Amino acid sequence: MQRSIKLLVILMLSACFSAFAQVTFTVKSLPAYTPPQDSIFIAGDFTGWEPGLPAFKLHKNLQDKWEISLAAEANGTVIKYKFTRGSWETVEKGAGGEEITDRTYTFGSTDSVDVNIANWADAGGGGNSTAAANVNIISTNFYMPQLNRTRRIWVYYPPDYETSTKRYPVLYMHDGQNLFDATTSFSGEWEVDETLNTLAGQGKHVPLVVGIDNGGGDRIGEYTPWQNPQYGGGDGEKYMQFIVETLKPYIDANYRTLPDRENTGIMGSSLGGLISHYGSLKYQDIFSKAGLFSPSYWYSDSIWQYTLDTGKHYNMRFYQLCGTNESASMVSEMQQMNDSLLRNGFAQDDIFNKIVNGGQHNEKLWREAFGEAYLWLFGSYVNSVKENDKATQIDCFPNPVDDVLTFAGNEIMRFDTILIIDMEGRQVKIFSKHTENKLDVHDLKTGTYFVRCILGDIVREGKFIKR
Repeated sequence: MQRSIKLLVILMLSACFSAFAQVTFTVKSLPAYTPPQDSIFIAGDFTGWEPGLPAFKLHKNLQDKWEISLAAEANGTVIKYKFTRGSWETVEKGAGGEEITDRTYTFGSTDSVDVNIANWADAGGGGNSTAAANVNIISTNFYMPQLNRTRRIWVYYPPDYETSTKRYPVLYMHDGQNLFDATTSFSGEWEVDETLNTLAGQGKHVPLVVGIDNGGGDRIGEYTPWQNPQYGGGDGEKYMQFIVETLKPYIDANYRTLPDRENTGIMGSSLGGLISHYGSLKYQDIFSKAGLFSPSYWYSDSIWQYTLDTGKHYNMRFYQLCGTNESASMVSEMQQMNDSLLRNGFAQDDIFNKIVNGGQHNEKLWREAFGEAYLWLFGSYVNSVKENDKATQIDCFPNPVDDVLTFAGNEIMRFDTILIIDMEGRQVKIFSKHTENKLDVHDLKTGTYFVRCILGDIVREGKFIKR
């Protein structure tokens, strides 16, 4: 009887173990120019697509080949992965420098995988830059005194920047390598420049965009305010101090910006989404809007207490995005953050949550949502009334006004149509064939408005504040 029980236990244990499988990846060939001192890392959906985690560094085997064994997973589990030399600037590419699709592996299919790496992203084989002509690099070694290191900084100029004297809002974005140029990106670019140039061509107002390269091996540390027991980190506060205390003052001093909080936003993906959330809450007097793409709230439970403790000090706008094919907890954590922000007093109307069915943790997801996110976050600027070349100023008083707006002389009476337009470009009142030299505006909400008077091609505009 006891012998039968022992045999049964052994069979049950064998069945349990056989339901899981382990795999070893071995790099059989590398580009000849691979620096001998560099290390090789595996990065994938199981690492949060972090490119240089120490726990996923390959080691040399007895045959002097790079290899790594991953922890056992249930049979049938599918992972996506690529190889890097520690950063997305050094991710593997195709023989001609082209992007390659994510590698995939199914646990249980085989216990070993041989890999051939044809090229690296920094080999110069990726073709010419895809950045638009209105994208420039401010510096390749902009000093970060808070961290005692340097970084490449990009800037996107609105198409009319050089031909106007206007000032513009500023959007600060992380992972600058991936924003504008496919040849410096990890897995395709966000196409921030192409998207904004298209919007500008449609008559939309677009901002300056400042892109800050990630620091490769320093990326985790800079994009995380707290340490993770497995991945380390914790330099996020210093990184945000760099943006607020060093970079933003430089940008405002050297470019025609609208430097107030209403015209300043921050945006990033993955850990870049985490640091954007942290930074926008910490510096609510600096930022009024945050784009949080696939935010890595999983990195530290401190994010929840921090959000609660920081609270609401100003009105803010938050755009949260994730896909259903990211980590198992991504959707629920994003919804949990929505509820946390509501408990802090932020309005649901100021929190936009988008869940993309089938969306994966990659540039494609973020690229396709960027335009919508910008339009929503910067809506009051995007749709603000443009100066009309044919328009001349019309004086109105008192300004600010309580109930009745009056105009100098009697000329307003000759216009066919008079429009009242809010700062988001919405028509809120219309007067046709007006016979008086004054307008009743008692029912308008407190705020700033434009008055536009039209007679054929003749346009007169004024601006007033309703108390």
